[in-house]
Amino acid sequence: MEKQEQKTYLEPTQESGRELFTRGIAGSVVMLNLLKFRKIADYSAAPQLAPDHPISGEAAYQRYMAHTMPFLEASGGEVMFFGKGGPFLIGPEHEKWDAAMLVRQSSLGAFMAFASDAECMAGIGHRVAALEDSRLLPLVEPEA
Repeated sequence: MEKQEQKTYLEPTQESGRELFTRGIAGSVVMLNLLKFRKIADYSAAPQLAPDHPISGEAAYQRYMAHTMPFLEASGGEVMFFGKGGPFLIGPEHEKWDAAMLVRQSSLGAFMAFASDAECMAGIGHRVAALEDSRLLPLVEPEA
């Protein structure tokens, strides 16, 4: 059996963004983040953010979070949970995630304002350097 190259997911596509908006989400949205860190952060896409010495992907992600948190909080968002991951109990054996995070935003509009803030995005290079792969799943509470 030929080994297939595994596709990675680091950014939303135009199609996935459009689909998110067509869902008509009213009220708060919680983003489930699954994160797989690089062993060594790759700052080739953002050399201006690179530290003086090599750091781990996890350390680069911590830099991203430190940069991003003031913008997240100013937009009304909050990190509800951040924890270390590992292999699934139920799920594909080959998938292992280093960390999982739940981020709540008051609305989809607030999330988009946060995600498109130019000052906030100035630190996105830390995220790109940090991650080998990721998943982002918008969650909404069911209507009563």
